[in-house]
Amino acid sequence: MTIPFKTVRERWNADPAYREAHGAIGPEMELGFSMAEARARAKLTQEEVAQRMQTSQGQIARWERGQVMPSTASLRRYAEAVGARLRIQLEAKEA
Repeated sequence: MTIPFKTVRERWNADPAYREAHGAIGPEMELGFSMAEARARAKLTQEEVAQRMQTSQGQIARWERGQVMPSTASLRRYAEAVGARLRIQLEAKEA
């Protein structure tokens, strides 16, 4: 039985230690999490996304793990492959 990622994320967010650690992650991991969540919502594997983007499954994995930052053009192609809308946003730092 597969547990939906949303359910897992809600369980993680209920843990104060997780929330603290999550707050300390860098933008690479934040982006990777967002990409993996979008792919999960689309019910696609990394291989399926890679085929749609004409790239390798390994490249998708590196992006989703936050090891490599994709270019804006690659993010646009990834969004199209998973049926999502790309939105880039800058937020003010908390004081």
